[in-house]
Amino acid sequence: MIRWFAASAMLVAHPAVAQAPATDRETLLSTPPLIMPLRDQAQLRDAWLAERLDTIVPRLMREQGIDMWILVAREYAEDPVVLTMLDAQSLHARRRTILLFFDPGAGKPVERLTVSRYGLGGLFAPAWTPETQPDQWRRLAELVAERDPKRIALNVSAATAFGDGLTHSQHEALVAALPERHRARIVPGEELAVGWLETRIPAEMAHYPAIVRTAHAIIAEGLSNKVIAPGHTTADDVTWWFRERIAALKLTTWFHPSLHIFRQGKAAELSGSEVIRPGDMLWTDFGIMYLGLATDTQHLAYVLKPGERDAPAGLKAGLAGANRVQDALTAAFRTGRTGNDMLVEARATAIARGLRPTIYSHPIGHHGHGAGAAIGFWDDQWPGERGAHKLRADTAWSIELSHTQAVPEWGGQIVQFRTEEDAYFDGRRVRYLDGRQTGFHLILAK
Repeated sequence: MIRWFAASAMLVAHPAVAQAPATDRETLLSTPPLIMPLRDQAQLRDAWLAERLDTIVPRLMREQGIDMWILVAREYAEDPVVLTMLDAQSLHARRRTILLFFDPGAGKPVERLTVSRYGLGGLFAPAWTPETQPDQWRRLAELVAERDPKRIALNVSAATAFGDGLTHSQHEALVAALPERHRARIVPGEELAVGWLETRIPAEMAHYPAIVRTAHAIIAEGLSNKVIAPGHTTADDVTWWFRERIAALKLTTWFHPSLHIFRQGKAAELSGSEVIRPGDMLWTDFGIMYLGLATDTQHLAYVLKPGERDAPAGLKAGLAGANRVQDALTAAFRTGRTGNDMLVEARATAIARGLRPTIYSHPIGHHGHGAGAAIGFWDDQWPGERGAHKLRADTAWSIELSHTQAVPEWGGQIVQFRTEEDAYFDGRRVRYLDGRQTGFHLILAK
């Protein structure tokens, strides 16, 4: 416990930028950093939530010209935004939870109410007493009438699931409860929902690098001789080792890890019950959830043949090419640009440098595939609706992409080199949260 508090104090004492590596080099650890006790995690997350509610919500509402934002969630059918606004001891909405934000203007604080019997960790004031007014919807209508907002935002969106959390039945009931003059003032809350989810605060960023460092350490452990015995271990053995390791550390994952084998002479990648052999290139896709924040990483490993000390030059050149595609993409980040803008520029830059890029990057934060603009898709390299959102400062990103080239040592075989690293955009530049992979994880042939 003493060791954890010392480590935690070090993290909190330094500003966010100090936690990111001074260079792009990944921090190499043999074991993950210490994980906080659950009570301490809850206290930290509630402090973050209070700061986020105090700062992000007022800024977004005023930016969008919204003076009331209403969110409705039912137990086990929660709006994705509501789930991130519950205190650490409220794991789900209770029956029906209604959150109401109201900006009275004149520089006054934004009011936060919950139209439910209970408050939420002191973050929202309870505004409904069923014994006085049994009808929850009527009570909401009373609160709206008392404040008489000019624009009422609801989370309904055709463009993104993150802004579409109000279910059909709840939308019907809410609208029916309001008088006609207030129904006419309803507007989509998509920009509020996405802005809330995508924005990171400094307190979160003071810890995010260590969260990514934890993921990197688990990957390094899994892609080593501690887990892999060439000639015996299968791809599935490794993926399930990852799952067990995550569970043992009291962490969770938001997707099942992948491990695929690229082998000389095999056009298709191998997985499942296929045994890992010397000379194989391994690719893993791996993510964890810790402190309510997600990681998403793709790394490459090489299984040395007897007598080899490093991966073949052709494989190393492929990874270096993928790093150069990363450089082309991160150079395209500028506040106010759309994901489509960045996709087009980065692809053009990479192709002009003789690379063969496929770019499919996305925001990360409360969700692994987070709210905000997509920058391409692995199966669609053209601009589209999903890439129309504009880039904001203070956002975290998964720089996910690949580069394809021939490997001379494999007889000119065409190989795709996939990489994915988590990063932060501060409005000026992109910084990797725990560096990026520039060299293969090496596994000895025993």
